[in-house]
Amino acid sequence: MSTGVQSLPRVRASELVGRGWLNTGGRDITLAELRGKVVVLDFWTFCCINCLHVLDELREVEERHRDELVIVGVHSPKFEHEADPDALAAAVERYEVRHAVLDDPELITWGAYTARAWPTLVVIDPEGYIVAQMAGEGHGSAIAALVTDLIAEHAAKGTLHRGDGPYVPPAPASGTLRFPAKALALPNGNLLVADAGHHSLAELAPDGETLVRRIGSGERGLLDARAREARFSEPNGLCLVPDELRAHLGYDVVVADTVNHALRGVRLDDGAVTTVAGTGEQFMVGGQENVAGRDGAPSRAFEAGTAVAPLDLRLSSPWDVAWSPVRGAFVVAMAGNHTLWEVDLLQGSAALLAGTMNEGLEDGPGEGAWFAQTSGVVPSVDAEGRPDGGLWIADSETSSLRRVELSDGADGAPSAVVRTAVGQGLFDFGHRDGAADQALLQHPLGGATLPDGSVVVADTYNGALRRYDPASGEVTTLAKDLAEPSDVLVEVADGAVHLLVVESAAHRLTRVALPATLAGEVLDGGAHRVARPATDVGAGPLRLDVPFVPAPGQKLDDRWGPSTSLQVSATPPELLLSGAGDGTDLFRDLVINPEVAEGVLHVTAKAASCDEVPLLPNGEPDPDVFPACHLAQQDWGVPVRVVPGGDAELTLPLRG
Repeated sequence: MSTGVQSLPRVRASELVGRGWLNTGGRDITLAELRGKVVVLDFWTFCCINCLHVLDELREVEERHRDELVIVGVHSPKFEHEADPDALAAAVERYEVRHAVLDDPELITWGAYTARAWPTLVVIDPEGYIVAQMAGEGHGSAIAALVTDLIAEHAAKGTLHRGDGPYVPPAPASGTLRFPAKALALPNGNLLVADAGHHSLAELAPDGETLVRRIGSGERGLLDARAREARFSEPNGLCLVPDELRAHLGYDVVVADTVNHALRGVRLDDGAVTTVAGTGEQFMVGGQENVAGRDGAPSRAFEAGTAVAPLDLRLSSPWDVAWSPVRGAFVVAMAGNHTLWEVDLLQGSAALLAGTMNEGLEDGPGEGAWFAQTSGVVPSVDAEGRPDGGLWIADSETSSLRRVELSDGADGAPSAVVRTAVGQGLFDFGHRDGAADQALLQHPLGGATLPDGSVVVADTYNGALRRYDPASGEVTTLAKDLAEPSDVLVEVADGAVHLLVVESAAHRLTRVALPATLAGEVLDGGAHRVARPATDVGAGPLRLDVPFVPAPGQKLDDRWGPSTSLQVSATPPELLLSGAGDGTDLFRDLVINPEVAEGVLHVTAKAASCDEVPLLPNGEPDPDVFPACHLAQQDWGVPVRVVPGGDAELTLPLRG
């Protein structure tokens, strides 16, 4: 089976050009002054969950080789908000990026390196030549092995320079909250805030400012312990345990501990923290180790309803959590693999509820629905303010508000049915009110329901609160000029309704009085599409290649079946006359329709590899060595324009 690998000539790395630099003490950096270092360019955008995964994959190798390795983040924005230099600076601080970052809002350096996906990694040797390009996540072991080999090679040649790189740490920030994510009203009247930037939970007095206590040491980590010693890593969603379950479970709040890929239980009496779901390692789509202790062939995908023990299951960036009385379980927005899961912590089971793990906007029964970075889960209410059993989902990467109707699954009914209330897809966003089928959001992360059954959306990248009224089908704006609102609480007292907004980028909670009519303003800030240059292709045959080379010391892993897979589709579907579908080769012969002027090719590739096992003197593999397994994966959405004389080949390196 070919992996599409080609032998390429040595290519000089292009200069790093952009609007400016962060984390360099105000200096501009050139490739010439990085000569003698191994350089890794990380093309990222701060909305992208896969990019955030890569930041974590790179932390260990970055610390281990800080004298020989320079990582440069090249920030190439997807959304309009991400092109704001202040928003980028906040994101670099929020995600603790400890290397130089080039601000590339015009995608100049992105284009020079022919990047076509977030994230993309480019490795440059100490002599300034490109030696590898990778797309997607799961390349941490490959980067580590390649960096080690390059250091040894160039140390022997005398072309390696050891010493400090260009990174200059920013001044430390102070304050009670640092990039708060979600908030929860506690039974005692206080507020519990997921203080993501401080890797802890902050309990505040009802005024939303006075710190009562902190749960968590403030150090990034995964440690179950008492309040002051426990560790979190960028916690987000918070959910009260129902009264009838608290005595049985022994904790009062469930926390979506996002970067730890875990759910944590918090006992409010003493602040004790315990892990209740997740192994602390990331679920990789198609990976063979997603369930701990599983023997034999791995599960390449989870079918909806297949239950596993919560502490045996790898999670993937859980972002929010809510209780569903219909399902008798906690529903988790699993942003990292674009799904919803249900976790029954009393019975000890977890199962996929909705989503295929493909990224996009597709409605219907849960087992066939597509999401994109599920980030907010809000129980819905009817027009009388009574819970109706459904859920609102803030689906951030599709800039959409989705509705999930739940059932108990009796008589063969689907457990979940998904429909889109507001939103157009992965590439369309904006700030536009009016009829829901024409309204636009920009990367929403949370929300809340109002007493009249309407829903307030924390429209994060628009800096606004939006209201969707199911009765009228209209979207309006309740508040604007907020700093990345990521969650909302509804407060009703003495007949008045206020919204408590988590202003994440302003590091505070802000109260907003609702308009007396609840209707809000009707605004139109325009529509936008993701601005990436289209690839010109010719009508007719188009050869798609996805090169993949295992890392040094690894080989393709075909113990459980084919080691690679490739899925291809198009928007509109008519763009492809043939070549759509699934296969195991990392190449495909497509046929482009001459009657379709432009569209998007959707390509998903995966490749499994494992460490090579050392041989005994008799030539047999050492039975005491168990090879570590690795999975590289990426989804591309490649805009294409069909023109005479366009390319007849399209290469998307997974690792090449």
